[in-house]
Amino acid sequence: MCGVAGLWDRRGRRPPEALAPLVRAMTDSLRHRGPDAGDLWVDPGARMALGHRRLSIIDLTPAGAQPMVSSCGRFVLSYNGEVYNAEALRPELAAAGRRFLGHSDTEVIVEGIAQWGLAPTLERLIGMFAMAVWDRRERVLHLVRDRLGIKPMYWAEHEGGLRFGSELKALRADAQWQPALDRDALAAYLRLGYLPGPQSIYRGVYKLPPGTFLTLRSEGAPEIQPFWSLDQVVRDGQAARCTASEEEAADELDALLGDAVRRRMVADVPLGAFLSGGIDSTTVVALMQKASARPVRSFSIGFREAGYDEAPHAAAVARHLGTDHTELYVSPEHARDIIPRLPDIYDEPFADSSQIPTYLVSEMTRRHVTVALSGDGGDELFAGYNRYFQGRRMMGALNRLPPAARGLAAAGIRTLSPAAWSRLAEALPERHRPRLFGDKLHKLAGVLADADGAGEFYRRLISLWTEPERVVRDATEPPGLLGDPRSAQLIPDVVERMQYLDTRLYLPDDILTKVDRASMAVSLEARVPFLDHRVVAFAWTLPPAMKAQGGVGKRLLRRVLYRYVPEALVERPKMGFGVPIDAWLRGPLRLWAEVLLDERRLAADGIFDPAPIRERWREHLDGTRNWQYSLWAVLMFQAWKERWGA
Repeated sequence: MCGVAGLWDRRGRRPPEALAPLVRAMTDSLRHRGPDAGDLWVDPGARMALGHRRLSIIDLTPAGAQPMVSSCGRFVLSYNGEVYNAEALRPELAAAGRRFLGHSDTEVIVEGIAQWGLAPTLERLIGMFAMAVWDRRERVLHLVRDRLGIKPMYWAEHEGGLRFGSELKALRADAQWQPALDRDALAAYLRLGYLPGPQSIYRGVYKLPPGTFLTLRSEGAPEIQPFWSLDQVVRDGQAARCTASEEEAADELDALLGDAVRRRMVADVPLGAFLSGGIDSTTVVALMQKASARPVRSFSIGFREAGYDEAPHAAAVARHLGTDHTELYVSPEHARDIIPRLPDIYDEPFADSSQIPTYLVSEMTRRHVTVALSGDGGDELFAGYNRYFQGRRMMGALNRLPPAARGLAAAGIRTLSPAAWSRLAEALPERHRPRLFGDKLHKLAGVLADADGAGEFYRRLISLWTEPERVVRDATEPPGLLGDPRSAQLIPDVVERMQYLDTRLYLPDDILTKVDRASMAVSLEARVPFLDHRVVAFAWTLPPAMKAQGGVGKRLLRRVLYRYVPEALVERPKMGFGVPIDAWLRGPLRLWAEVLLDERRLAADGIFDPAPIRERWREHLDGTRNWQYSLWAVLMFQAWKERWGA
């Protein structure tokens, strides 16, 4: 895993000798992504400079150093990621006359581009990657991002040229660049808790969409085109649904996931896996152990707070599989100590509070290994989130109710406070007791009051602030994918539509952003077997009933897992990978939050309307409502602004 940065000064606004120091500063800001080495490649005549920071994983010798020039001298590559089928492609390239100095996957990519062209090469790669490719002969720059958005790539036009990098830090390294806050993007962030691509927090700075490449020539604007399309995968999957029995489909999934896992176990450095004891991570570790002749290294963290500790479940799974397991129990003080570092780690406002344990488990894992496999993506592909099957039930009920009845039901729910509903839910057995029951019920009341279809239902369900334009001054929230009616035309099934929206939005911009920044902050490479594009394509051929049925998600994935782990070890209510932010905000984080949410400070900044924020803060403190998620979004923006400015 590495860091990429660069600049093309197309109009010659800077002297050629200024390029190298600037791009070195850009790459130095990414040293955490690649602590092992770093270098530049500069074409003074074209005023192009590429930078790279290297975390050595495969071919630890200088033969794997970047930026790398193709053997024919035409193409220069600066690349972040791993390609897992490089060794299968190498013989074909060698037979075509391409010369290799080492055994890195970087060489295979750059020689493939020289031999086959950019798009045909990208279509053949299995892996995760973000890269910059400079064509010296044609003077054309390409930026590339992998199919699912596992690896990041930011870009911005500036003074007739283009600058880019793995993180915003690289762009900020130029003292002449004066970024401006994008208030519209901030409104979208307040709704979701993350910044949905292609927007970033700055005007004119963009995230390259997953599965695309950007092309910039000596003249003209940047052009973005896809080399892979989730929409097409969805169409193809629906047109060719799996007709096999569940056992036969499980056989195919077992083999496909097994291959994806084995490919991601290739490394010239120590390797392990995150293990929470849930369905996804347990499946990955089980398949790793099946493919390994020695115990796999597995890692988990635990918390003493009730309702947040998965470590005992992970330990039980590790004992059954025979892994070499390491766990760390984290004190609340240790977890809270990370909070001041979050603006540096995540680089732009980011409000998924599981960012804290993700960083902590990455930090602990890096003490022992350099590569860790993760179970991310399983929920989106195989319908694992509770909201999926809850959504199907709710939408079915809503569609049977006339508007007047929905309004009455909403009013009935609102007669009791969220806290009162949560107290009533305590009468239920713990296994069947929803977390934050009262808050979820009041969110449902909002859906009942104005439900106009599954799209609006889902939008409200995942919103932290349902009307962010009332909170962010002078903002117009971008329409985005959530309000696009074409998703309903593409995918009729409600659950599958939610999966699709999550794969397009939540997965790259929340889950994968969280894992990338947390792991890279400690120079750990995280690999995600579920997001092998072949697994993604297979998952979309499965009938909805093979994914979610009878109130249970991941039906087929569970069938595979039970071949390796007894059902009793992993069957339990789904637990989010989080920390008790709600209690911390009323306790040890209260003073910190009070400073950031001070009414006079908010008013002076002129970004937020203080009134709705202060109202939620008061309700949270007195226990009337649990507003932890919406308040955390504001706090993370405020902390980011304090660190980086707006």
